[in-house]
Amino acid sequence: MSKLEHDKLDYLVAIISDFALKFSLTPSQAYRYLSNYKAIDFLIRNYDIEHTLSFENVVDDVSVFCRNRGGALV
Repeated sequence: MSKLEHDKLDYLVAIISDFALKFSLTPSQAYRYLSNYKAIDFLIRNYDIEHTLSFENVVDDVSVFCRNRGGALV
């Protein structure tokens, strides 16, 4: 695994964990929710930009992203 791939994986784990905390979910539930609404794909595609933001801003970004695709968490 390359350094970039490792960094992306660490980043995704951290974002999923913070998302889970914000919405009182388990990490597994948060992963399924984010995956279902394609937020994981969004984070991977936009890693270059998103990883420069605070985790709080990224969690807010993916919350809006999911909501725009039918997600119910607010």
